[in-house]
Amino acid sequence: MNKKELAEAMAEAANISQKDAAKALDGMIAAVTKALQDGDSVSIVGFGSFVVRDRAARTGRNPKTGETIQIKASKSPAFKAGKALKDAVN
Repeated sequence: MNKKELAEAMAEAANISQKDAAKALDGMIAAVTKALQDGDSVSIVGFGSFVVRDRAARTGRNPKTGETIQIKASKSPAFKAGKALKDAVN
């Protein structure tokens, strides 16, 4: 399912126009992105949590040359599914 299909499903489920559903989806994505940029996490009960995880600096290897390289520490967004979502999928 892509973003357009998700907006269509939201519109049908909420009995609203596809345009309004697309705006709502864009707003939700923007809000989650802003919260993660600010260092917050976003928890949706019954669905899951969006968090930022720290990745430590590490030594890697260039697969082309075999040369050892240093990989910088970074931050990465992550999603952890909630119990209700896990149960629904199984």
